[in-house]
Amino acid sequence: MFDLKFIRDNPEAFDAALARRGVAPKAVEILAMDGKRREMMTDSQTAQARRNEASKQIGMAKRDGDGDTAAKLMAEVADLKVSMASMEGDLATLDNELDGVLMSLPNMVYDDVPDGADEDANVEERKWGAAKMPSFEAKEHFDLGDALGMMDFERAAKISGARFVVLSGHLARLERAIGQFMLDLQTDDGGFTEVMAPSLVKDQALLGTGQLPKFAEDLYKTTADHWLIPTAEVPLTNIHSGEILDEEDLPIRMTALTQCFRSEAGSAGRDTRGMIRQHQFNKVELVAITTPEQSDAELERMTGCAEEVLKRLVLPYRVVKLCTGDIGFGARRTYDLEVWMSGQGRYREVSSCSVCGDFQARRMKTRCRAKGEKQTRFVHTLNGSGLAVGRTLIAVMENYQREDGSIVVPEALRPYMNGVDVISPA
Repeated sequence: MFDLKFIRDNPEAFDAALARRGVAPKAVEILAMDGKRREMMTDSQTAQARRNEASKQIGMAKRDGDGDTAAKLMAEVADLKVSMASMEGDLATLDNELDGVLMSLPNMVYDDVPDGADEDANVEERKWGAAKMPSFEAKEHFDLGDALGMMDFERAAKISGARFVVLSGHLARLERAIGQFMLDLQTDDGGFTEVMAPSLVKDQALLGTGQLPKFAEDLYKTTADHWLIPTAEVPLTNIHSGEILDEEDLPIRMTALTQCFRSEAGSAGRDTRGMIRQHQFNKVELVAITTPEQSDAELERMTGCAEEVLKRLVLPYRVVKLCTGDIGFGARRTYDLEVWMSGQGRYREVSSCSVCGDFQARRMKTRCRAKGEKQTRFVHTLNGSGLAVGRTLIAVMENYQREDGSIVVPEALRPYMNGVDVISPA
């Protein structure tokens, strides 16, 4: 969502920002609707003022015994009531149309975001660890899991269809250990407060964070008009929707480990084997709510917290800044963490950390106020994966595999594995 005053004052800059994201100019259309809306509001206010005045005049006419004047005024008030109701309906329709246009547009990215059509234009910021291939022929996670007898896609398909998996035994425990380790790290060392939030949300929550209306096809909706969350970003960020927060209490940092649900409507033919792209998966989410002055530094901090997971697990990774053609709908700047997968011989995304500015806050009507001040302003919101649990499991399996097909459990996870330090075939 955007500030209409900014668009009025900077129409060319607004269109230039949209052009960087491949969107056609919209300022003229928006300003025409905004101008008509303001005219309608003025007409409505004028009619209301006349109605109030006429109502007073009716009382005066009746007091003076002037029945004819009172009758004419009463007829005028009745006509004004009808016309005002029509005005209110037309104004509501126009408001909805204007909101629809504004909500369909992606956020304006920061100047330092690289231009580009797709992921090939992303810019590598830094690397950590040595991306090595083992001395033997490395296997991908689905072959490793099948040989272990603990990763079953065929039985999952029998139950639920494609893009589901059944994990069992030590691999199931390893996934649980990874999620628990991430959550403990972010709450104990990262300064995030653990939250258990609903996995079913209403339309307004998804409108607030930007998944609706544009990405409805990527979501699952229940027959009771709830949506399954695609990420815990949705409930966590919306916890403070409609509120005015004290600036001295910011930043607010929250984390949650939840199941996430995505239809993957736009990924037909991509990653059809294995656990990379599932309809249901676990993820630890990081969310921060800050003042505008804090948000850039908070993005660096959040990204560092996500990186720390990979460092503790000794998994090589790189950080890339996403270009205009690859960045998310609501983001102004995004860093992706890509972990090395030795079985695939390449880096794969395991986390995205984004600053959204006031884009989501305007949709959610979340503001903040400095101590002693009357004026409020919109907060800034941030979100990031800390990390995607299933993809981290894949990275552990592929990078810690041994020639005999067993998986060494990283030291950081061993306290969660009840003494198991190597996973071998059942």
